[in-house]
Amino acid sequence: MTGYLHERFPALRDTLERVALGSGPTPVRRLDHLPNCASVWVKDDGAYGNGGWGGNKVRKLEWLLPEVKRQRRRTILTVGGLGTNWGLATTLYAREFGLHTALALIDQPVDEHVEAQLQRLRASGADIYLTHSTTRTVVAAPYLYLRHRRPYPLPAGGSSPLGALGYVEAALELAAQIRAGAIPAPSCIVTAVGSGGTAAGLYLGLALAGLTDTRVIGIVVNDKLRLDHRSVTSLARRAARLLQRRGAILPQSHLPADRLTLLRDWLGAGYGHPTSRGARALKLAHDTEHLDLEPVYTAKAMAALLDLAASGRLPDGPTLYLHTYGPR
Repeated sequence: MTGYLHERFPALRDTLERVALGSGPTPVRRLDHLPNCASVWVKDDGAYGNGGWGGNKVRKLEWLLPEVKRQRRRTILTVGGLGTNWGLATTLYAREFGLHTALALIDQPVDEHVEAQLQRLRASGADIYLTHSTTRTVVAAPYLYLRHRRPYPLPAGGSSPLGALGYVEAALELAAQIRAGAIPAPSCIVTAVGSGGTAAGLYLGLALAGLTDTRVIGIVVNDKLRLDHRSVTSLARRAARLLQRRGAILPQSHLPADRLTLLRDWLGAGYGHPTSRGARALKLAHDTEHLDLEPVYTAKAMAALLDLAASGRLPDGPTLYLHTYGPR
């Protein structure tokens, strides 16, 4: 299956496979009822996904699953929190390709959202290992690798250089929507950062799309991983090198440091811990814009957008909120 990356760099058609797991472009619309927000738009990637789950994880899997099959692995081994969206999406879409999934789950606060997700995970057919902490997950990794006979290991959130291509593709898709007049070119894109792959892919993809005046403002929602400017930039650069190794001749562009901002002010007590600002943002988005958020990622990103807008800290021009949560 070809896409915007293949159209832009035809050499990749023979060296880098993508499978279509969703239908794009995802819808964009203006959010007219948020307070203190003069020009805010949403790109609803929660609508992306043809299987039992949608959202940003699906775009990453479009590039990752063909590689798992190419290496003739039968099982994917990955990690997430107890309520992992990533683990559920991986399990549901991998089984369409005859692949099994094993999940190492790290503790996070349990609320109704996490309980519901755990039920979905248990019903999904994945092998679930409650490893509780990052340290115990690292210790358990050799055992899990041997138990599942050379599984394909994937980092949390699918945030590898290959997985990050999902949001290089999405940035090129956004550029096409701008050219078609569906949305004005945004001055910034606000999105949650849980493992770094979405932000890194956008950062690189916007540069390749020529949207050099658009900033990525990532709202860090995870304190279990290193998520800072250096680590996200490194992931974007590794994704660029992957494209070059597979034959893409990239333009002589760089990744300006000021085009990526990572903010931690809305993290609260840590990963999975709800915040009062997030709860208010979740309710406001639902009541005024019919946008369904969840407390771990998207509500905190929306709370950040609202606070930044109210304090005048957003750049001049349209703001795009990237919505990444998509239950079915």
